[in-house]
Formats: sequence, C-alpha cells, structure tokens
Amino acid sequence: MQTSDFPTEPDALGVDAPRDLGRTETVTRMPEDRAPRRRGRAWPWLVFVAALLGCYYAAISTHSFITWLDGQEHAISCSVVPGADAATGATGCRTAMLSTYSSLFRTSMWGGIPVSLAALGVFAFIAGFGVYLGLKKDLTRRDTGFLLLATLLPVGTSTAYAIISATKLGEFCTVCIGIYASSGAAFILALVGHFRAPRAAEGTPVPWGRWFLWFFEGVVLVGALIGIYVAVAPTDRPSVTKGCGELVKVEDEAKILLPMPTGDARDPAPRTPAIAVLDPLCPACRAFDRRLEASELDQRLSMQVLLFPLDSKCNWMVKSSLHPGACVVSEAMLCAPASAPRILEYAFSEQQRLLELGKTNEAALKADLEQHFPDVKGCVGSAAAKARVNKSLRWAVANALPVMTPQLFVGQTRICDEDTDLGLEYTLTKRLEAAH
Repeated sequence: MQTSDFPTEPDALGVDAPRDLGRTETVTRMPEDRAPRRRGRAWPWLVFVAALLGCYYAAISTHSFITWLDGQEHAISCSVVPGADAATGATGCRTAMLSTYSSLFRTSMWGGIPVSLAALGVFAFIAGFGVYLGLKKDLTRRDTGFLLLATLLPVGTSTAYAIISATKLGEFCTVCIGIYASSGAAFILALVGHFRAPRAAEGTPVPWGRWFLWFFEGVVLVGALIGIYVAVAPTDRPSVTKGCGELVKVEDEAKILLPMPTGDARDPAPRTPAIAVLDPLCPACRAFDRRLEASELDQRLSMQVLLFPLDSKCNWMVKSSLHPGACVVSEAMLCAPASAPRILEYAFSEQQRLLELGKTNEAALKADLEQHFPDVKGCVGSAAAKARVNKSLRWAVANALPVMTPQLFVGQTRICDEDTDLGLEYTLTKRLEAAH
C-alpha cells in the first residue's frame, strides 16, 4: 500500500486530503447574535446628551415663566451659556415669553400653560428612552425607529416656533435657540443611529403594541408635569376683578381721544368701550399692541387711544425724553385723526428708525411723516398741534393717570400693569364677561 508523507484531514466527503503545511489560517468566529448588537450602540447615548441639553433650556424657560406669575418684574435668563447672568429689561426672551405664543389656554388661566413645560416633558422622555436603548442588548431598527419618530415632535415644533419668531415677533429668544439646536441635534443623531443599528430579522413585524406603550408612557410623563403645574399655579388674583383705579373724568370735550377701529366694522356684536394710553414710540406700547392683536380680543373692544408721549419736548411731567420724537408723532396723529390708526401702525413698525431720527434730527422726522402722510403737512409743529397734545396731557392729569405707558381702561376700570402682559388674555376675558 502506498502511503503519503503529508498529514491528512478529512475533506467534505470524508476522504482524507493533504493539508498544506505552508499556509496558516486563523479564523475567529464571533457568535452571530453578538456582532450586530455592538452596531449603533453609542448613538442612543448621544441622543440622550442632546435631549438632556434640551431639558436644561426648557427648564430655564419654564422657570422664567413661573417666576413671572406673581405679576412682578423679574430678571430673565436669556443666554445659551449655562450659568450666565439673567437680564432685565427688553430682551428677545422677554418678548417671546410675554407673547401669546408662549403658552396655551391663556383665556382659561392667568398666563396659561407654558409650552416650554411640555417641551421639558418631551425632552425628558427622549433622554430616558435614549438610556433605555443604550442599555438594551438586542438593539435593532425596530427600537431606534421609535426614537427617531419621537425626536420629530420637538424638531417640528422648533421649526414652527422659529418661523413665528421671525415673522410675528421680529426677534429671537436665545434660550429658545438653544431648544431649537437641541431638537435638531437629537433628530440628526437619532437618524444616524437608526441607520447604524442592525436590521431586525427578515419577516419580523413592526411591534406596534410596544410602540403604543412607549407613546403612552411619554404622554403620561408630559401630562403629569402639566397636571402638577395646573394644581399649584395661582388662581386667586384680586387685580383681575377689582382693577387698579377708575377714570375720574370720562368726558372728552377737546376731542383728543382717537378712535382705533378693530375687526370688521359690520360685525353687529356688541363692543365694550376701552381706552388705551399709548406713546407711539414706546417699545412696550408696541409689544402691548401686538399682544392684544394676536389675542383677537381687540375685536370685542370699541377702542380709543389717548396719546401720552414720554418726551420732555412737550410733556412737562417727564424730566428727560424717554422716547425722543414721540411729541412729533403725536402731533401728526392729532393733526389728522382719520389717518391716526395708519400713523400709529407706521410708528410701531418703524419705531427704532423714528426714535433715532427724533434723537438726532427732529426736522427729518417731521419731513418723513409728511412724506408718508401728506394730510399732516403744515400742521405738525404748529401752535394748534402743540395745543392738542397739551390737552391730551391735561386729560391724563384730570384723571390722575400715572406717568407711564401703556395703560388700558376697559369701561372706566384700569387694568393693572401686571395684567397687561402675561395675564392679558385671561384678565381681559374676565373683564369682558363682567361687562356683559
């Protein structure tokens, strides 16, 4: 029998075959169920970090909202940098918070329910779900798919609010920008993590029952936060029903109260008489006007405007011009009462530019108004125009009005200052109900 000098090993058919001693093969086999589990494992943790950042910004925004519920002025955190000092005065964050878009159900409760509170709940759920997926052993696209869908909610809401800020408010809140960025980062990371995760076994159905359970858990979390807020939010506000003073002298013999038509004049619904005390170059007055218009409650008012320019050029009650040029714009409105609503709207929309003209070149401001509203030409700056502004101020003195703007009277009752910003819709709704 012939023998071979080469060692043999059984081939696939059980027949001995020579082994090649010059070739060394090292085959490392990994259990098939362990290899795919490592894929995409880090991405849920990155989503967790982005959602945690979103929680921080939403919590800061909610805290600013809650501190405002006492009706007092407070500093507002308005920085994307954690730990930065809070700011007072006019900021983009204050404008956004006081706008009608910052909360829901504003006519049912003072201030309403802040949208940022719901955002806090959504981000908290996404963060928790990211931790769950990061620890899950058999992670597949069936799991990351739900995470991706969950991040669509904050990114869609952020897109809508960014559009509102650009088109309605005209300025951006920096804390809100932090929320927008966190939403976008969470979505992108969830999207990448979804495609990095292993596919589920072929033929495995989508676990709709499990997805519904996760969705229900998220709804319960957000609902619990809102329920706690509603339970502890202040409800008893004497200022809403009592107001802050009454008009002493309602008569307008000098005809200096300017009618401001709102809504459809053909609407037969009864309207409640109201007087707004405004300075046409006052930023707070512009913000108040925008809030009132956005609430649509102005359509239930028969509105008149009393001009009260905080400009020392014509107002002897102020020592310095808080809003230079306001006297000139007020004269223009009193010179042409029929054009007063359009002049006021123009002054609000071009407020910053007109303030600069009033500060540096009052003649240029006058020429600007005469160019846009020819019917005031020859009247602005005249003795008659100055006298009408003076009569407007005298009417304010006769009614013992405080030296400030804006002010709102519904009927003869003055709405308290703290009820003209965050609580405007609630307070005005209650006053209108009482008037009818």
